[in-house]
Amino acid sequence: MTAMAKAKVTISYPHIAKTPGVCGGKACIAGTRIRVNNVVFLHKDGANDEKIREAYPDLTPAQIHAALAYYYDNREEIDAELAADEHFFSEAERNWDELVVRNDGHPPSNPTPEERAIPRLFPLTPRK
Repeated sequence: MTAMAKAKVTISYPHIAKTPGVCGGKACIAGTRIRVNNVVFLHKDGANDEKIREAYPDLTPAQIHAALAYYYDNREEIDAELAADEHFFSEAERNWDELVVRNDGHPPSNPTPEERAIPRLFPLTPRK
């Protein structure tokens, strides 16, 4: 029995683009700044096409399925991006929580540039 040789095949995804300078060069829906990993994140969270379109109403079903097809063919790449995003937001949340604790449970009323640079999922609003 002979082993079959595996040829490297390049697959084209009609709705997916990787463009330097756009979304950090990560795979995204062509013509948008919606990354494949954004669609995959929602999909892994249990969202169906309808829910994904609620989050991204300009996407077509074909674009959603192209993003998922790209993911299934490139799991390591997209899973690494998702893990990096998770780490980034976990670290940002920890930094924000520490800042709020240092300010008696409130966002700082006059944040420093470093404090303003802490990513958060909601805007910085000073306490009244």
